[in-house]
Amino acid sequence: MTASPTATPTVASDRLLSLARPQARGLPDYNAGLSPTVVRQRYHLPPEQPLACLASNENPFGPSPAVARVLAELALSGEISRYPDARCSALRAAIAQGLNVAPERLVFGNGSEDLLKLLCEVFLQPGDRVLTQRPAFGLHEIYPRMMGADLELLDLTEAMAFDVDAWCAALARGPKLAFVPNPSNPVGCAFDRAAMTRLLAATPDHTVLVVDEAYYEYARLQANYPEVLELLQARHGPWIVLRTFSKAWGLAGLRVGYGVARDAGLVALLDKVRSPFNVNHVAQCAALAAWNDSVHMQASVARTVQLREALAARLRARAQPGQPGHPFAGLRIAPSAANFLFLDLGRPSAPVAEALLARGVIVKPWKEPGFTNCLRVSIGSEDDNLRFVQALVQVVTQALDATVEPTHGHAQTA
Repeated sequence: MTASPTATPTVASDRLLSLARPQARGLPDYNAGLSPTVVRQRYHLPPEQPLACLASNENPFGPSPAVARVLAELALSGEISRYPDARCSALRAAIAQGLNVAPERLVFGNGSEDLLKLLCEVFLQPGDRVLTQRPAFGLHEIYPRMMGADLELLDLTEAMAFDVDAWCAALARGPKLAFVPNPSNPVGCAFDRAAMTRLLAATPDHTVLVVDEAYYEYARLQANYPEVLELLQARHGPWIVLRTFSKAWGLAGLRVGYGVARDAGLVALLDKVRSPFNVNHVAQCAALAAWNDSVHMQASVARTVQLREALAARLRARAQPGQPGHPFAGLRIAPSAANFLFLDLGRPSAPVAEALLARGVIVKPWKEPGFTNCLRVSIGSEDDNLRFVQALVQVVTQALDATVEPTHGHAQTA
C-alpha cells in the first residue's frame, strides 16, 4: 500500500532544510550552463541550424583519433562490466614518466574539480581562511564554503590582470589553503615566472598551496609562463598542482583530472576521502590514449591560440572608445593565456547572452557581483568564432537601437 503524502512540498522542503548543515543550505548554485540539446529545445532551433558552443572552454578539435579507436575496442571487449582500476595504474605510470615524478605523488579525479573537493574535505574546517581570486572559478568558492571556511577574494587590477602585490601580501598572512589559478578562469590572465617566484617566496610553510593549471597546455605557449613544478621543488610546505584532460586533451565528457603533489603523504590524505573508483575505466583508457598522442594535442592547442588572437583582434577592431554612442564603446577584453576570452561589454551581459542563445550561440554570462557586465566566450572553430562576432554585433546594435544606453559598470577595485 502506498502512503499518501501528509505534508505540502513547502513544508517538506523546510523540514529538509532544518536537517541540512548550515554551510550546505547557503551554498550558491554552480553555473554549469546549458547543453546544446536544451538550447535547441528551448529556443526552437531547427536541427539543420549549427550551434556555436562557446560556453564551457571545450576543445573544438576534439581528442586524438586514438581515443576513438580505444573506445571502439572497449565497447567490444566486455571490460566495462568490471570495476575500474582504483589506482589508475597505467595512466599513473605514463604521466609519472612524462613529468619525471614518482608515481606515488600523483592523484586522480573525476575531473580536476573532484580534486578541489577532496582538498577542501581533507584540510578545511569552519573558520579556516581560504585565499583565491575574484572573479572566481565557482568551485574555488563553493567547496571551501561547503566546509564552513572563510573566503578572501582578491581583486584584479584595472587592466584585468593579477595584482601580484596584493597576492603576496595576502599569502604572507598565512591562509590555511590558497587556490592559485594560473591562468585565471574566467579571466584568462596569468602569473609569469617572476610573479610566481614572488608568490612562492611569500607563502608560509603552513599554507596548503594549490596551483590550478587547468589551462596549462595553452598558457605554456606564453612568453615567461612559469614551469611551476620546477619552481615548487624548493618549497618546504605542502603543495599540489592540478591539471586536467578536459581542455587541451579534448576529453571534457569523460572527466579525468590529476594532481602532482609535493609528496606521497599528501596523496595518501586525499585517498582517505577519495571515492575508490572515482575515475571510470573508459575514462582511464581514453586519457592514456590521448596522453600518448601529444602531437595531436599540441597541434590543436597551437591552432586554438591562433584563433584566440584572431578573435580578440576582430573584437578590438569593433571597439570605439572615442565614440560614446557606438555599440561597442564600452568593450574591454582581458588578456588571456587560456582558450577563452573574458569580455566586459559595458552593459549587462545576461540579456546579451540570452539573445545570443536565441541565435544558436552559447556563451557564459558572469553572475558575480561587480562582473555582471562580463561574459566569457570559449574559442571555437573559425566558423563558430565568426558566428559569435556576427551575432554579437546584431544583438548589441539592436539593443542600442532600442535606446538601451551602454554604461560602463565594471565595478571592482585594484
